[in-house]
Amino acid sequence: MSRLSIIVPVYWNSDTLMLLYEDMREKILHKLGDYEIVFVDDGSGDNSWEIMNQIRDMDKRVKLVKLSRNFGEHAAILAGLSSCTGDCAVTKQADLQEDSELILEMYEKWKEGNKVVLAVRSDRDEGAIQKFFANLYYTLMRKLVIKDMPKGGFDCYLLDRQVIKVLMMLDEKNSALTLQVLWVGFKSDKVYFHRKAREIGESRWTLSKKIKLVLDSMMSFSYFPVRFMSGMGTAFAFAAVIWAVILVVQRLNGIEDVAGWTSMMVLMLFGFGLIMVMLGLLGEYIWRALDASRNRPPFLVDETRGFEDKE
Repeated sequence: MSRLSIIVPVYWNSDTLMLLYEDMREKILHKLGDYEIVFVDDGSGDNSWEIMNQIRDMDKRVKLVKLSRNFGEHAAILAGLSSCTGDCAVTKQADLQEDSELILEMYEKWKEGNKVVLAVRSDRDEGAIQKFFANLYYTLMRKLVIKDMPKGGFDCYLLDRQVIKVLMMLDEKNSALTLQVLWVGFKSDKVYFHRKAREIGESRWTLSKKIKLVLDSMMSFSYFPVRFMSGMGTAFAFAAVIWAVILVVQRLNGIEDVAGWTSMMVLMLFGFGLIMVMLGLLGEYIWRALDASRNRPPFLVDETRGFEDKE
């Protein structure tokens, strides 16, 4: 019998963890047969670890991983994938915004021979501004990075053991795990769901983390930023040649356009600002190359529980 691993990254989720486990126990766990649940505490500052241990006492198929500090959801999921023992593994968010039955649907798709199954949002109960920026991100990813990005995006997915091994082999830093899942290219399928609004707890998905995700996605999977810099440099060089020709012609014709000083200064300031942006993009690439060269692990495990049990 095949085994399914359920990976749950945890970050300040003390108010939803028990509800999440009870929901899975009521709806899906008795239908799975052989399973394990791997909770990964990503440096939570609340009592999430204590509640995870309570769940472990209730169910011996629950396994726990505690990271030494907050490394981010990407690293937490990798920690869970590296620890799990299932023939396939599915990720599950701890905020109760996805129905637990999705796991069963993805599991069935895996049994049909798919090695990657994506849980794609058909719609979401969020504000208009949140929807706009989320859809903008997925549109950019689809147009500039990976054309297979679903329109509604996805956070939860199921991976075959073969895919898990590939992700462990990649060992990339400052990257986006969802894009890695799309990049591997194995046979895949999708299930669709309506993402509910968050009713319990507070989201830790801050603006700075969203900006970092955009940068990581663009710079790790696309050379668009480099081409953008080259294109803008070429355009400005071409514009500078035209402007130089105009100035020479005016000079030869005895025309002194002193009145254009303001427009000239605006153009120069804009050009200097653009140069600083380009240098910032180059700095991002240089920093990422340095970070990768240091070969630091993407996460550090502080404590585990349940993996020593014989099964």
